[in-house]
Amino acid sequence: MSPEDIISYCLDNLGGAVLTESWGEKGIFYNPEGLLKRGVYILTVKEKDGENDRASNLDRDGIFRINIGVRKSTFSDLFGDIPKRPQKGGIVEMDYDFTLLDKLLPHPVYAWMGWICVLNPSEKTFGEIKPFIHEAYELAKEKYAKRKDINQEI
Repeated sequence: MSPEDIISYCLDNLGGAVLTESWGEKGIFYNPEGLLKRGVYILTVKEKDGENDRASNLDRDGIFRINIGVRKSTFSDLFGDIPKRPQKGGIVEMDYDFTLLDKLLPHPVYAWMGWICVLNPSEKTFGEIKPFIHEAYELAKEKYAKRKDINQEI
């Protein structure tokens, strides 16, 4: 699987999903009507380390990470308790090797928000995480509906 394969899958299968590139990553947002400035995150694909996100060592040749925003209950089912928010530039206090390839992991920085990740998923692993992508999509649609309602009241 390549970053482009993952992005194409999302754009082809998640109605109302849009691609936005910023902060050195590609983000898939739910924003079907373009009413919100960016929309609501579904997932991101990150291909290089950032100032506050170096735990996965993404600067290795050909390494990327798919990051998925699932429900906190799903995160807890997978990894146990939600960790505390790390200090700026830090990582969550969880006993994981965040550099492992093709393994479902808590996100090294955003696990406290219920985010999960995989570095360089194989086709098999991508098939296994598709339900999480669809969960993130449904969650984004719910958040979008709430934000849209708030924006229309203003």
